[in-house]
Amino acid sequence: MYGCVVLFVSAWAVVRLWSMPVAIGMCVVAMVIPPVAAMVANRRGPDDRWWDDPSGDPKSDEWWDELDGRKRR
Repeated sequence: MYGCVVLFVSAWAVVRLWSMPVAIGMCVVAMVIPPVAAMVANRRGPDDRWWDDPSGDPKSDEWWDELDGRKRR
């Protein structure tokens, strides 16, 4: 996040004096960094089946198991 703030502030405080397209490009890069970082940080592995974990509510788990056609031991 600090890097994004530095890019944005330096783009409009310093870089715009020499090149407006570069300043706009720096702002675009600063805008793209947070969503990409969130996607990378929250990705799951191909073998991580978090949706199969029991919820802790026995009745709900039993109901979902019945819908999925399997029995939990």
